[in-house]
Amino acid sequence: MSEAWWELLLGVVVAVVVSWAALVVALAVVRPRGGLLRESLRLLPDMLRLVRRLAADRDLPRGVRVRLWLLVAYLAVPIDLIPDFIPVLGYADDAIIVAAVLRSVVRRAGLDAVRSHWPGSPDGFTALARLTGLPAERPR
Repeated sequence: MSEAWWELLLGVVVAVVVSWAALVVALAVVRPRGGLLRESLRLLPDMLRLVRRLAADRDLPRGVRVRLWLLVAYLAVPIDLIPDFIPVLGYADDAIIVAAVLRSVVRRAGLDAVRSHWPGSPDGFTALARLTGLPAERPR
């Protein structure tokens, strides 16, 4: 009986480690390319304020708001994929996840909705548009 518990515990530990590794690989795949990762780290405070403002906006579709509230919950939980005490990488996972969720939100809610809630500078908004893969300028 005791051996079965050890096997179960080992199976759970292996499953958790494999799941963590898969999530880290997924973060590596969706991470911003080039200098955008550094830029996203610089913009992280503004992006967090933007997420809170968008999540509270009742004019946005419910699915978008749910996504944003799930992101807020993830950021509020002290357990991260990569612990925050690891220099640069600890906060990079948060920046990557915020950028990936914002990318889906901007595509669903539209750039104007995000522009109206943006708390940062115009240059910061241009960087956010690059992170989300959308043009910063309105179509003419």
